[in-house]
Amino acid sequence: MKVGVLSDVHSNEIALEAVLADLPDVDALVCAGDVVGYNPWPAECVEAIRTRGVPTVMGNHDRAVATGTAFRFNAMAKAGVEHADERLSDDQRAWLAELPDERREFDDRLKIVHGHPEDPDHYTRPHEFGPDLLGEEDALIMGHTHVQHHEVYDEGVVLNPGSVGQPRDSDPRAAYAILDLDDLTVEERRVEYDIEAVQRAVEEAGLPSRIGSRLAEGR
Repeated sequence: MKVGVLSDVHSNEIALEAVLADLPDVDALVCAGDVVGYNPWPAECVEAIRTRGVPTVMGNHDRAVATGTAFRFNAMAKAGVEHADERLSDDQRAWLAELPDERREFDDRLKIVHGHPEDPDHYTRPHEFGPDLLGEEDALIMGHTHVQHHEVYDEGVVLNPGSVGQPRDSDPRAAYAILDLDDLTVEERRVEYDIEAVQRAVEEAGLPSRIGSRLAEGR
């Protein structure tokens, strides 16, 4: 079984469209959270994930929008939450609010969280990857850091597919991954998208300019 793995779309519709167009044939698609935040298209990205029935967990930006709070967020993140709050329909906001912190899919072979199995807000960076993160599942999916990385252990696979909408690993291309649950292998994938169009939309939406400029840096 081949599973397309997305995370941290962050309201970047242009990057999401590029990823979906690049996606090879897969048996399923999953998302490790933060569908909204930062960029100009929260409603469009929620709708793209929701209408496809993609199993998704709640990210911290999703939670902030659903609960109406941006506690401890910086100015860019806070602006993205406020923008999403203005743009989402009641149904879209309700969908965000119903997302769980954890999902188990495919007969519990795959576990999906946003930050860490024990703390959804913890940034589990590549140097923290290890077999101790795995439970009974064959593969653990995490997001949150926006850094694409995976490790294969005797116990299973630990994978962060990277960020679709705001990479932070010095590669500005949209990131995602393909997980083969049969042979427990991972293909990390990157795809070009029109960053300048996103930057223009950021300015037009009145969002902080740095949200757009950092996209070109992959930071």
